[in-house]
Amino acid sequence: MYQNSAKILLIYTGGTIGMIKDFETGALKAFNFDDLLANIPELKLLEHQIETYSFENPIDSSDMNVGYYRKLAEIIEGAYTKFDGFVVLHGSDTMSYTASALSFMLENLNKPIIFTGSQLPIGDLRTDAKENLITSIQLAGLRKANKSVITEVGLYFEYKLYRANRTTKINAEHFQAFASLNYPALAESGVNLTINKPKLKQANYKKDLIVHKELDENVLVIKIFPGLHPKTLAYLLDAPHIKAVILETYGAGNAFSEDWFIRLLSDHIARGLKIINVTQCIGGSVNMGLYATSTRLEKIGVISGKDITTEAAVAKAMYLLGKNLSPTVFKTIFETAIRGEMM
Repeated sequence: MYQNSAKILLIYTGGTIGMIKDFETGALKAFNFDDLLANIPELKLLEHQIETYSFENPIDSSDMNVGYYRKLAEIIEGAYTKFDGFVVLHGSDTMSYTASALSFMLENLNKPIIFTGSQLPIGDLRTDAKENLITSIQLAGLRKANKSVITEVGLYFEYKLYRANRTTKINAEHFQAFASLNYPALAESGVNLTINKPKLKQANYKKDLIVHKELDENVLVIKIFPGLHPKTLAYLLDAPHIKAVILETYGAGNAFSEDWFIRLLSDHIARGLKIINVTQCIGGSVNMGLYATSTRLEKIGVISGKDITTEAAVAKAMYLLGKNLSPTVFKTIFETAIRGEMM
């Protein structure tokens, strides 16, 4: 049986979920989280102790950056021993990027960090915010034998909890805004709250939390397309500050087989640029060598992203670049699952 009482820290960064409508003017205004229980009386039905922390200047998630990643990590680090779980309220547009980054920054996590948000403001008549918030708090508070049931960074939206670094935002209008096509949901909310126990990350309680704050932002995402001009790609790869490129290729990791393309990538890899092959598809995996068009990429040292999402690939590249690893070690670690982010 699950225990029903936990201490939860609710962190508000910004986003639609934190807005409420002024019914006299119709305008949206920032939600006062000091009045959380007054605005969402349903939370009184939960037995959890809920404390709140709000960014002094809440931001639109479009303005999220590495500096805010560090701020979130530091908030959690400072409160880690005082709380049983954390719920982060975040705008949906870049939620998968932030949640993926936190999954790499927080090593040896043995408590839940649940990201959630909404498509409609919390004060809207048809809002999805209340259900997302209430269930996220319930998930963050799930405990058994005085230990958290969920011990990883998750993303909860529209009745499903996903492993955060497996998610992608797929829809700007539907309540079901996120998908995780390469990994099943960790939990599903219906009449009952069903936990997919075999798919949960297992915590190591013998190790203390390590917070990695050194992220290197010198990462570029390039999506290839038919007709991409050689000079355009060369111009992008020649940017002197870029250290890693997330190359979004076709299908199972296929790209141009022309000599100019292979030679261009090979030259830059030889100079130390890390080039990571991820698929443009929201589901499926890179499998270099499966087709002739990707065999040459494998031979020149392109890194396989396997079934990682672009969001998680960006976060993992920033995390690993911050470690100043050799090219061989970088490639080995990138191609290995370290936070459940790939197969």
